Amino acid sequence: MNLLAKTFKGLEEVLAEELRALGAADIEVQRRAVGFSGGKDLLYSANLNLRTASRVLMPILTFEAEDADEVYEQAKQADWSQWMTSRTTFTIDSTVYSERFRHSKYVTYRVKDAIADYWTEREGRRPNVNLTDPDLYVNVHIADCHVTLSLDSSGESLHKRGYRVAQTEAPLNEALAAGMLLLAGWKGQSDFYDFMCGSGTLLIEAALIAQNIGPGIFRKHFAFEKWRDFDSDLFEQAYNDDSRERVFTHHIYGSDAGYYAVQQALKNVRSAGMQRFIDVRQVRLQELKELHTDGALVVINPPYGERLSRDKDVLRLYEDIGKCLKFQFTGATAWILSSNDDALKCIGLKPSQRLHLMNGELDCRFNCYELFSGTRKEFVTSPETKARRERNRPHKPLESAAAKRISPADSHKKRSSRPKQALGTRSSSPAKKKQQPTQQTNHALAI
Repeated sequence: MNLLAKTFKGLEEVLAEELRALGAADIEVQRRAVGFSGGKDLLYSANLNLRTASRVLMPILTFEAEDADEVYEQAKQADWSQWMTSRTTFTIDSTVYSERFRHSKYVTYRVKDAIADYWTEREGRRPNVNLTDPDLYVNVHIADCHVTLSLDSSGESLHKRGYRVAQTEAPLNEALAAGMLLLAGWKGQSDFYDFMCGSGTLLIEAALIAQNIGPGIFRKHFAFEKWRDFDSDLFEQAYNDDSRERVFTHHIYGSDAGYYAVQQALKNVRSAGMQRFIDVRQVRLQELKELHTDGALVVINPPYGERLSRDKDVLRLYEDIGKCLKFQFTGATAWILSSNDDALKCIGLKPSQRLHLMNGELDCRFNCYELFSGTRKEFVTSPETKARRERNRPHKPLESAAAKRISPADSHKKRSSRPKQALGTRSSSPAKKKQQPTQQTNHALAI
């Protein structure tokens, strides 16, 4: 079957490598998405194991249309009996990049009408919309006049792992955090530091990658578990396969200046069952000392300045970050994500790599800094530098088996198979240059 995994801008190649590791075929990198093909087992494994995907879609119908009424006519011609019955509840999510379709809400209504009218004419009964816990998630994507209808196999966005029980203001998206770590070459090869850890997202994602544990193990439900052709035995097999997990022999250190942030991070670490591998403490940036950082990896997501009271506050913060890296993290490699170019200059260190990522609507730089003592010439030519660069080289992810879904607090223990009778029974909870195409996203509206 043909499938499509959605992701963030800048993470498409990372996601493609993840899919290759899972054995996907016909991989095609697209705009904020990667197309691929595979069987039902790959569909299940992708949802369980992909770290940088937001959802996995299965396209069921593609066509050209000039307006919402044409979308209705085409959608109504689909054989919806393949995927649902008149008693199946559903919801619709529409994304539009087009000047022809100015109102994605109307597109959503028309697709909803098409499904309802299909069943009314067939059985005299129309299925209901359910916005919170539907049996079927329908995705509508329009680019110019090209329309794709898909079934969403994930349901809730895959970045919602299930381990987060507490959060600080504007927490880092889990899929973006995992993408940052994979771009930085993290695979558990050293100690890891995040001294501005917030609610602990980077720490927990680093622990999962280090042990090659699929991030989907904490999820209570995937949308495909309600599909008519759901294969519980096949899913159970993928779910319980931990054969490629690996032992993590280093440690992960997090800290933050705020008491509240540290408490939230500790709650999330305990929820994920990663307290054996992660230490979190409250400490100001200027007080970090006596660290064993040779060969370590540092990844931080500092404030960008939107919520600081004055511009000079954020500039001073970034100056302190630069001093901390230079004097306390000698021998480490550091990566920093920020949308504030002026603040990044205040770090006072020359990046060895500059990447671009999107954090929500913010265009960010993801900069790498190699931290060393002595002259740069001595550093670049030393055998230790060559070894460190090889160790931290961005890698093709190892094949990640779908680890068993477990109670988060017990994830560090030996997992046992989930009772089969529980399967499927849980509740889920080209445009003109002068005028850019509109992009709108709307959820289904009640009939």
